[in-house]
Amino acid sequence: MSAETERRSSSENRREQILASATAVFGERGLAGGTTDAVAHGAGVSQAYVVRMFGSKQELFVAVTERACARVMETFRAAIATLPADSPIPQRLEVLGRAYVGLTADRGILLTLMHAFTLGHDPRIGPIIRERYLEIYRIARDEAGLGPEQASHFLATGMLINTGMGMRMFDVAESDADARELLGCMWGDEADEAIALMASVPTLPDVGRR
Repeated sequence: MSAETERRSSSENRREQILASATAVFGERGLAGGTTDAVAHGAGVSQAYVVRMFGSKQELFVAVTERACARVMETFRAAIATLPADSPIPQRLEVLGRAYVGLTADRGILLTLMHAFTLGHDPRIGPIIRERYLEIYRIARDEAGLGPEQASHFLATGMLINTGMGMRMFDVAESDADARELLGCMWGDEADEAIALMASVPTLPDVGRR
């Protein structure tokens, strides 16, 4: 491996480390509350390095949003690839739903998207998140063969899952029967596993909160 190849590989690895850290930070705190200090701390690099690589906190948020959308689309397409061409709609919904539940293993991905959805007014972020969400809708509608109505219902269930994650509803699942019932409706047979997985994710430390 040449020195140039090693340098490029190292830079790409650090970029991914920063994006992974930023996904956790922005997922929990949003664009306004997240800081490049917190991102740098999570990635094990300097704050100056983060800014030098991405230019600004907003551009870092854009990169994280694009990465999150790409992960959702890749996950759906991988699930669709496992389906027989003549599979019925219920089977398609089940396979896609299980794939979406799997995304909760990195809760920052889905919660970052929730923050991005609220920034439709932003001239930089709004056009990006609208187009990416429509791409996800088209995948469900056309590539998964769900059609408009089933695709919109599928996305609505995904939004309910995101909302439950954002509220940390799973924190009260054991003590509140209604919360457990709602989570069961959202995650089905995977509810216990999903609740345990997300409840084990700690909140971020206070480093760089201001």
